[in-house]
Amino acid sequence: MRRSDIEIAIHATEVASQVIRSAVHGPVTRFAKEADDFATQTDLDAERAILDVLAAACPTDRFVGEESGVTGAVGGERVWLIDPLCGTRNFAVGTPLVAVNVALQVRGTVRAAAVAEPFAGTVFWTAGAGAYRRHRGRDHALLPQADSHLVDVDLDHPFPWPSPARLLDAEGFAGRFHARVLSTALALVWVAAGRRAGYVTGGDLRDSVHFSSAIAVCQAAGCVVTGLGGQPLHTPPHGLIAAADESTHAELVAAVAGLR
Repeated sequence: MRRSDIEIAIHATEVASQVIRSAVHGPVTRFAKEADDFATQTDLDAERAILDVLAAACPTDRFVGEESGVTGAVGGERVWLIDPLCGTRNFAVGTPLVAVNVALQVRGTVRAAAVAEPFAGTVFWTAGAGAYRRHRGRDHALLPQADSHLVDVDLDHPFPWPSPARLLDAEGFAGRFHARVLSTALALVWVAAGRRAGYVTGGDLRDSVHFSSAIAVCQAAGCVVTGLGGQPLHTPPHGLIAAADESTHAELVAAVAGLR
């Protein structure tokens, strides 16, 4: 019997997670990309492991990988978005804050999404109705909570106005929220899981291999997810605010507005 799309996605992230765990603290071979960006051999190996799973299970689908680009069938309605090692810089220096992201888009809508936290042995996932954390074979529903007042701010993706670092001292943010910096998709699923009150990043995130799966999990968990101005996601000014509840979201939108 063919596995469901979400079980295929979860399995693909688990296979890649094993590749990542087996390589941590070992020699790191780097491959230069644009500017000072780079991939490691583990990025390539984890993506190959994911593609092997997906190609075997869904041979007529299309695949978009961060490292290998577009492969698989041309055209068609089913497209898999793959980020095999989200947090390459962390991994390269032995910091275990990394993720594996796999999402299936059907006609532009994410239908299955999985975000693995390899060193915790956990996968956050959604098939569209509800969002869950799988650990040791058991699924637990995600419950967003804002009580911590912890907010991650991604400083790698530029805001459409001056430096995002200004947000840390902005009126309505400083003294209200406790800022953290985490440049992986974990920040988003941690909002869904109640580990963070919110998350803020700039950039155009449409069809992103880095963000699509985590955004889907966050939305399915009931988080408030919009653009930086509180407008519908993926519309100008591009960027993202994800919050555990409406009041936290409103405060973050107001704080970000002060940066313009």
